Amino acid sequence: MSHALTAAAAGFGTGLSLIVAIGAQNAFVLRQGVRRDAVLAVVGICALSDALLIALGVGGVGAVVVAWPGAVRAVGLIGGAFLLCYGALAARRVLRPGTGLRAEGEAVGSRRRAILTCLAMTWLNPHVYLDTVFLLGSLAADRGPLRWTFGLGAALASLCWFAALGFGARLLGRFLARPTAWRVLDGLVAVTMLALGAMLLAGP
Repeated sequence: MSHALTAAAAGFGTGLSLIVAIGAQNAFVLRQGVRRDAVLAVVGICALSDALLIALGVGGVGAVVVAWPGAVRAVGLIGGAFLLCYGALAARRVLRPGTGLRAEGEAVGSRRRAILTCLAMTWLNPHVYLDTVFLLGSLAADRGPLRWTFGLGAALASLCWFAALGFGARLLGRFLARPTAWRVLDGLVAVTMLALGAMLLAGP
């Protein structure tokens, strides 16, 4: 029992250390959380996607995918182009305050857009595959029969992080009620998206 708890704790800590760093997915979840727009759906998609990718890694799919490095590069190109477009839209909101976000209300169809964007942020980001399928999968393999316990801990870390980021962002609602604060948030999102998109297109 103690060995299982140790493996789960190790998976939790490793998963948390990989996911906490600011990235396209985290920036998007934060923005949705502050706006209170489809938060439950976005958090659920991120957590379930990570759990599925971790399971694939623990199951050994990572070693198979490595045999086709061109596939990872293709995903990187598509994801990079997507992030550049999303970053350009965020930059446009900064330059045009009239199109900024509103903390209250939810536009018609915004939930569908949020879900589709979240899916793209998750599945078109090759870094997600590197962290979950390859890295966590290889670390889990070292745990032998406890590899699935390790993977469970990592998946739990993902769930806790996205839930805290998405629902905890509401605490910033009063601060972000000011238009200037929304522009600052969009500026940070734009810089993050554009930088990550450029790096993905540039390749290794």
